[in-house]
Formats: sequence, structure tokens, C-alpha cells
Amino acid sequence: MARGDQLARQWTIIQTLMHSRLGHTPGELAAALGCHSRTVYRDLDALQAAGFPVCTDRADGHSRWQFMEGARHPLPLPLSLTEMMALYFSRGVLGSLRHTPFHAAIESLLQKVEATLPTTHRDDLSAFERRLTVNPGPHRDREPQDPVFDALNRCMAARCYARMAYFTMSRQAHTQRKIAPLRLWFFDGTFYLIAYCTARRDIRIFALDRIQDLEVTREPFELPPHLEPDRALEASFGVFRGAPVNVRVVFAAPVAGYIRERIWHPSQRLSDLDDGSVVFEAQVAGTEEIKHWILRWGKHARVLAPAGLQAAVREEVQALWRIYRPVDAPDPG
Repeated sequence: MARGDQLARQWTIIQTLMHSRLGHTPGELAAALGCHSRTVYRDLDALQAAGFPVCTDRADGHSRWQFMEGARHPLPLPLSLTEMMALYFSRGVLGSLRHTPFHAAIESLLQKVEATLPTTHRDDLSAFERRLTVNPGPHRDREPQDPVFDALNRCMAARCYARMAYFTMSRQAHTQRKIAPLRLWFFDGTFYLIAYCTARRDIRIFALDRIQDLEVTREPFELPPHLEPDRALEASFGVFRGAPVNVRVVFAAPVAGYIRERIWHPSQRLSDLDDGSVVFEAQVAGTEEIKHWILRWGKHARVLAPAGLQAAVREEVQALWRIYRPVDAPDPG
């Protein structure tokens, strides 16, 4: 029997007895756990030997196990120090979610866990936090208690439409939308909402930071069967969407190692060249976002295909040249 299975079963027994006023018979515990009553007896004996305040009493002709009177208080979680470190690491990773329900929940969880820990574990974790630095990356400085999260959760749970005022960054305009919220998506330090938009009759992606007002209606919705939320993301290189296009980019040797060591897109294929460079190929939904990624690598990235992406990168480079060129330099375009 795996040690993890035994530990999980014994923890379930502790929680069951701790929250039961009259206790349980070994047969009842065995039925709930899906094991033999002999296994439950062994677990109960092991818990007693470990010092847990469980005892047996006879009632109605049956032996009932329960927690001793006055011993019903929260007990230490059966977590290893490594598991506790993982929780503390997640606190740093979730720094970009400050002032969201998720960040508040993880902080509340850690406070409850800390209250159950012996002093030695607390000291170890304090030392661990001093040794670890986690940078959550660029993120929005959110206002406390953002009401949009709560409204969207209620809307998705009820499967009903919502009306929202949304600021479109590309057009610098406010629009009114009727949407069916489907899923929240956290990407690159920002929350997005995947929703069915009645005006577009299609699934769209909205940045939560630009939802300025949201009203939950009582009008139920059913998603058209040909639309699937996952398909809104499967080919995208980021948030922007567009027609599928095959992209080929060659990365020079000085940065090729960085390209090889990560998965940048699910469809990517890498081909090594004799000079140490690498060819990156992928099928992506639109080229706007991958264009910015290519420009990030500067002179070490060269677009091979498609021609439209080559032209878009060239236009960006020429625009940058016009900004930074010497006064007496000729215009490149």
C-alpha cells in the first residue's frame, strides 16, 4: 500500500471524527472510505499510537469512535516541508493577482496553515522565503475589491448574459456589448474574459482591465454548438486572433539556444542549421503578436515567410530608423 494512500485515508478519518458529534463505527468509516473495516481498525490504532485524541465508546450495542471531548480543534495539515515551500512559492508567483479574490484566498489559506505549524517549521519557511525571490513580471496595479470578478463568477455560474461597457484600445473608443461569459484566462500578467459576443456572433477575448461596467442579466444563454471556447486560444501566439498562417523565422546562433530551450507555441517545429542557427516554424492565428515577438530578438531574427509578415517587420524597422536615425542620414523607405 502506498504511503500517500494511507496518509490520505487517516487524514479523512481524523476530519470525519472531528466533525461528528456522535462518532462513527468502524463499519461506517470503512463504507465511506471504500476499504475493509480491518483496515480502519489498523488506522485507528495507528492514530491513537501517534497521540491523536481519538477514543471509543459503546452506544446502542456498537463501538463508536470519536474525538475526546474538548479536543475538537483544527489539526496540523499532513503536508511535508517541501509541499509547504511550494505554497509559499505560489504566494510570490501570485503577486500579480494582488487585489483579486485569488490572491486573497491564497493569503487566507497560508495564514490558516501557519497557525497549525510547529515553531521549527515556521522558522524553516521564514528562512526559505528569505532565500527565494519571485518576480511576477509586469502587471496591473488593481484597485482593491474589483467588483468585475464577482459579477463574472455569478454570471458564469448562472449561465446568463451580461451587458458591459468596454474600452477598445485599438480604436480608442467605448462600446456597449451584450456577452455570454464563458471562461477567465490569465495570460502574461493580465486577466482576459473569453465570451460569446452577440454583436459579432462569435467568441471574442476581452481584457478585464478594460471592462468599465458590467451588469448581470437574468437572460439565460446556450452556446451555439459549433463554437468552442478552447478553439479561441489553441492557435493564438498570445491574445490577438486572426486567420491561420504558417510562419518561418531563422534565429542566428547567438540566440538559437534560447529558442531551443522553450516551447513558444504548441505547433512549433525547430530545424538546426550547420552554422548554429535554428529555423522556427509554427502555424499561428494572425501575425500581429508574433511580429512583436520577432522584433524582440532584434538583428538575430529574420522572417522567411510569409511575405506579409516580412513586410510588417520591415515597416516597423523603418519606422524605428526614422525615429533614431542621424540628422543627415537618408530616409530608408
